[in-house]
Amino acid sequence: MSQSDSNFTVNRRRFLQTTTAGVAALATGAAIPGLVSAKDKKPADSNGPEAIVEHLYDSLTPKQKEDVTFDWNYKDPKRGLLRTRVANNWQVTKPELDSDYYTSDQQKMVRDIFEGLVSEEWIAKFDQQLDDDAGGFGAEQAIAIFGKPGTDQFEFVLTGRHMTMRCDGNSAEHVAFGGPIFYGHAASGFNEGPDHVGSVFWHQALKANEVYKILDGKQQKQALHNKTPREQNSGFQGPNGNFTGIPIADLSSDQKEAVEDTLKSLVEPYRQKDRDEVAACLKTMGGLDSCHLTFYSDKDIGNDKVWDNWRLEGPSFVWHFRGNPHVHVWVNVADSPKVKLNA
Repeated sequence: MSQSDSNFTVNRRRFLQTTTAGVAALATGAAIPGLVSAKDKKPADSNGPEAIVEHLYDSLTPKQKEDVTFDWNYKDPKRGLLRTRVANNWQVTKPELDSDYYTSDQQKMVRDIFEGLVSEEWIAKFDQQLDDDAGGFGAEQAIAIFGKPGTDQFEFVLTGRHMTMRCDGNSAEHVAFGGPIFYGHAASGFNEGPDHVGSVFWHQALKANEVYKILDGKQQKQALHNKTPREQNSGFQGPNGNFTGIPIADLSSDQKEAVEDTLKSLVEPYRQKDRDEVAACLKTMGGLDSCHLTFYSDKDIGNDKVWDNWRLEGPSFVWHFRGNPHVHVWVNVADSPKVKLNA
């Protein structure tokens, strides 16, 4: 797969039209007409992934329900609140999706849920990641359902190597994506080279590095930090947090536009509903102007000053991109810093 950034570029005007009045308004935190609040309830799409979760739940045998369904706030003795847990390589329950534990119809429903959670143009890219990292969709993957689908509280969770996805029908209040998510890719081996050949996500880092390139010398010094934080540390700092890097509010209009393009590349793999929730959460907490952008110099593969590790962070917004030794991305977005991360 070519890693040319042009393969992933979406026309800026088209993106701004399709993300409910545009990410650009987030730079100032201005009101955005038509945004869906992260906590507002909307009727489920009869053909959408939430509706399929309900059909999947109804198809489960008593034994399957015992193994893979849980109360909304179920706490695992070792892993804590299981519904909100996120990790880079894990199975939320023991039964593997591609085993004969599930019927072919149930496997098909899970696949349909997955396809409903991502944008159409990204299905093949996620499949490439799954082929490279786990041997294909369903391999080393597991699911769980929390609460009862069709009610005001339910959530479907899909986990595996380099993937945690959620489908919640806005049941989980205050958060985007239903809670923290994870994506990653080891496209060319565990220790990738500086060009991350074949990575379906590396273009996001290239977008962020375009921002760095148009900063002046003083700004670059402010944006660059010499120590990458522990990647799992993706909890919220709140409005009075000790943020590193350069404040987006201090950037010029063209620099802010480049940050907006980076944000566009971050959210584009996911369905429109989840993009809207990200926008709504970010707007509530002051928009991109409330965020900082940090690049980390200590893990620069190839010493090429194309920074493999970086983070876009605000009071209740964390998008942590770790590119060394291969891509890991931790995402945690909410409209309140009081939401806790379970990693």
